[in-house]
Amino acid sequence: MKPIVFSKEEQRDFIPRIKAFVRDELDTEIGDLQASMLMDFFAEKLGHAVYNRAVYDAQALIATKADEMAEALYTLERKP
Repeated sequence: MKPIVFSKEEQRDFIPRIKAFVRDELDTEIGDLQASMLMDFFAEKLGHAVYNRAVYDAQALIATKADEMAEALYTLERKP
């Protein structure tokens, strides 16, 4: 699987959020480099699980929609 790589825009969005989380929840100040390293660590170690969960959710949604379409098509059947 390809590694998860965040764009510069995503990094600019995520890094302040990570720093705020660490500050608020762990009462510790970290810099941009440490926040970037945390982001990379979680992307590498947990990214596949988050990705897989999203795929499973998408599969379930598609299956539900396919069932709904099959039911809708059934209602269009013409009876003699």
